[in-house]
Amino acid sequence: MNDNWTEPIYDEQGMTQWFWRVTNREKFSLGNNVQIGSFTIIDAQNSVRIEDNAKIGWGCAIMSNSTVDGRKGPIILKEDCKLGAHVIIFPDITVGKNSVIGANSLVNCNIPENEVWAGNPAKKIR
Repeated sequence: MNDNWTEPIYDEQGMTQWFWRVTNREKFSLGNNVQIGSFTIIDAQNSVRIEDNAKIGWGCAIMSNSTVDGRKGPIILKEDCKLGAHVIIFPDITVGKNSVIGANSLVNCNIPENEVWAGNPAKKIR
């Protein structure tokens, strides 16, 4: 546990002091000791849950709703998972505990725990 971790403070548009943003905040759940990079956007219209100790890189898009293809559903980022910079998570996805998603990856399927995935679309690499 990081003793220096503090809860985010949201303004009326859902922007935090670290310049990441949550829309539909009433359906957003954030665990303890989570690190989220600046310029990440989280659309929680259909629920987003980020569990303890998750790390999310700079400029990610976590979307529980897609107006392009009509896909929607909850997103769950399990404990201790890590997302590199510019990762896109599609709706209705779970990223497993201790899994790692490489930078610039597009996640369109569930990721099991303890695996490393990368690419567009993301594929298991380890």
